[in-house]
Amino acid sequence: MSFGIEAAGYYVPSLYLEIKQLAEKRGIEPAKLEKGLGLHKMGFPDVHEDAATFAAEALLKLINDYTINPKEISRIYLGTESALDAAKPTAAYAVQMVEKILEAEFGERCFKNCDVVDMTFACIGAVDALHNSLDFVRVNPDKKAVVIASDYAKYELDSSGEYTQGGGAVALLVSSKPDLLEIENQWGVAAESVFDFFKPRRYFKKEDLKNAPEGFPDKIEIFTDEPVFDGQYSNQCYQDRIREAYHHYKKITGRNKPYEDWKYLIFHLPYAFHGKRVFTEIYSLENGLSYSTIDEQKTVSKSEEYLKLISDKIETSQRASSEIGNMYTASIFMALLSALQTAFNENEELSGAEIGFFGYGSGSKSKVFAGKVSENWKSVVSKWNLFENLNNRTAVDFETYEKLHRKQIDKSVNQNYKGFGLTHVELENPVLKGARYYNYQK
Repeated sequence: MSFGIEAAGYYVPSLYLEIKQLAEKRGIEPAKLEKGLGLHKMGFPDVHEDAATFAAEALLKLINDYTINPKEISRIYLGTESALDAAKPTAAYAVQMVEKILEAEFGERCFKNCDVVDMTFACIGAVDALHNSLDFVRVNPDKKAVVIASDYAKYELDSSGEYTQGGGAVALLVSSKPDLLEIENQWGVAAESVFDFFKPRRYFKKEDLKNAPEGFPDKIEIFTDEPVFDGQYSNQCYQDRIREAYHHYKKITGRNKPYEDWKYLIFHLPYAFHGKRVFTEIYSLENGLSYSTIDEQKTVSKSEEYLKLISDKIETSQRASSEIGNMYTASIFMALLSALQTAFNENEELSGAEIGFFGYGSGSKSKVFAGKVSENWKSVVSKWNLFENLNNRTAVDFETYEKLHRKQIDKSVNQNYKGFGLTHVELENPVLKGARYYNYQK
């Protein structure tokens, strides 16, 4: 019996900023971002959107597109680092939203007996959710699980990470009927506790905050979505972990050069060209090439053989990332969707092709695994229309982008939006203060 991904749905927010606009406003040469990093557009949430609405949209699309009975789903595990609450899982918000929409057809609380939880390990949290859910269906082959990756990659304005921002969600149906991708039960893993990127609680003195309530403590903890990070160090940690996880994968599988057998190399993409940049070390080690100096690294990356590898195995997985930006936990799965959608559009046959995955989460951990494209993959991909949908989004100007980032706009920019949206956050009731309420706009 085989196990893996039966179907997939996704959601990308309807608003975007042209990277060229951001570059010009920040005094950056646009070509550095467009041609150097592969960035073209940056997707981001409207006022009414957050990681919960992203997840709900992707889950509902998955259910509707593939006519799934929600009562057959035994668990919904959400990978995110954009949690809305330090106790209540973001998945619970998403599931509640979708339940309301499905109520007319499936009855009240159709996910009543479904296990729901968040999993967090920076950008690899959803890979962990997939790994866990695959273990679950292997033990329970008559059951189905849904893995959702949902995030908003937000950085401080005018920071070195600002131009990599993005957001959205991908939902995967995991079962013993892997119509899209059969995933083997062999995982290369590498982990080390580091501080390359993290979101700590930050401290302020009460007297330094204007109009702080009398009942506040003298030392106040504040959490923000924007991370503390060291870009160059994080790149090195990414490279170190995927190398270690890849070698672990080779050890447990006994394979010599597995990447040569993989049709695509699918990476977590903080920016579109990141995967092809960090893979040069593994490529060099696998082929006995010197890689110790910057000149040697450039020689490898610009060699005819390596450029062909990029063209053949990586390039199509980058295309969606160029249009969206960093999706944190969802980026690796969007890279998969990008490659498969391109192959579908070009009428390429992938049945039986093997795909390799390089997941990474800051903090830090990597998982390397592989899957085989199923015979029914085209019937699954035919529902996506990924690039068509990306072309139908709404561009905003730089001033609107900054106001949204600073939360200076109260009403949705896209007045014609349809779907899930945050209506209000309770501020007065002492036993509900901070509670978030959502509805569905038809």
